[in-house]
Amino acid sequence: MAEAKKTVAKTTKATTAKKATAKKAPVATPKLTDTTYATGKRKDSVARVYLMPGKGNIIVNGKASNEYFRRAVLQMIIAQPFGVTNRETSYDIVAFVEGGGLSGQAGAVKHGISKALEKVEPELRAVLKTAGFLTRDSRVVERKHYGYRKARRSTQFSKR
Repeated sequence: MAEAKKTVAKTTKATTAKKATAKKAPVATPKLTDTTYATGKRKDSVARVYLMPGKGNIIVNGKASNEYFRRAVLQMIIAQPFGVTNRETSYDIVAFVEGGGLSGQAGAVKHGISKALEKVEPELRAVLKTAGFLTRDSRVVERKHYGYRKARRSTQFSKR
């Protein structure tokens, strides 16, 4: 029994030592020459978006967009600026997103793509503006207030 505990302790020490020494694999960054840069924001998410001429590939944090954003709704959100402007196969996107959840990150990427498209082709501004893609959605989660269970949720009333 004591021998089993010793071997378990040795293996856990060895795995923690390996985890401590293991470094993150560097993410392959494509050559970002001939690109247009824009920053998109939504909730707590910030997206750095690079737009370059291409075939319509979208890479988010080193993964394909359908691999990073697995829900169809999030993939539709990202593709909206291209659909409105009829540029689905004209540009490639490389985006680096951090902060927030997946929904906020998708909104941030959409905002960044819209701003980059406007920089490349200024005549698209009217179309993107009427669709509301150039406006930063400034809604954020309200903070929790003192004496409440959540931001506005009060405790349950008890008559007795």
